[in-house]
Amino acid sequence: MTSQTTDPARDASGLDSGRSWPLFYRDPKVLSSVEHAAWRVRPSGVAFARTSNSVPVMVGEFASAARSYPLVFAGADHTPLAVLGLEQGRNRFIDGDAWREDAYVPAYVRRYPFVFVQTTNPDGYVLAIDAGADMVVELGEEGAPLFEDGKPSALTRQALQFCDAFTREDRATRQFGAALAEHELLVERTASIAFPDGRKANIEGFRIVDAEKFAALPEAVVVEWHRKGWLALVHFHMASMGRFTDLLAP
Repeated sequence: MTSQTTDPARDASGLDSGRSWPLFYRDPKVLSSVEHAAWRVRPSGVAFARTSNSVPVMVGEFASAARSYPLVFAGADHTPLAVLGLEQGRNRFIDGDAWREDAYVPAYVRRYPFVFVQTTNPDGYVLAIDAGADMVVELGEEGAPLFEDGKPSALTRQALQFCDAFTREDRATRQFGAALAEHELLVERTASIAFPDGRKANIEGFRIVDAEKFAALPEAVVVEWHRKGWLALVHFHMASMGRFTDLLAP
């Protein structure tokens, strides 16, 4: 992981923020029962995430994700990210083509190759699929169909439900990030990492919650955040900082 990157889906820190265009996606296409009547999705692993050293996480995942990864914030939208590795281009949580069994798999990863695309209606979304995904089959009988008799298959209906829930969580996550920024709780950090084998790396441009500023929040804000569940989110984030040490293991 370095501070230099040419990937438009990454911010300047080298962490994969996924805000410019969804991380992983190469050729998203809005699903059509006519154009994609024969398309299928075959079972596949998570090789598509092998070179991603971070992925976005939603607020509903903080409790689970904090047990496996450091959770930091990055980008103009203060996107929460699960840090998956300290070197750019390396995800430490993929063994072969599978996610490590002892680690939580972020919803962002589980959603792939499906994604919601916003319509001209600000509150409207349609389901799309990454036509560039290795698991997408345009011809043949391998995999599960996207449509059956011109109607969405069980796979497509499940994807719709998952993406709908993900989009609602994304709205809540943006609200949380905006509140942290409004109260000036996020502070930028740079970390110098020394690996056991002698290699060194710098992580730049990520943000964390300042503990002193958090402790000094006005009582009215504390009450409001308690009711919204945001106090717990901050505590999960702070506790997750201990996971950075795990990422140094050989």
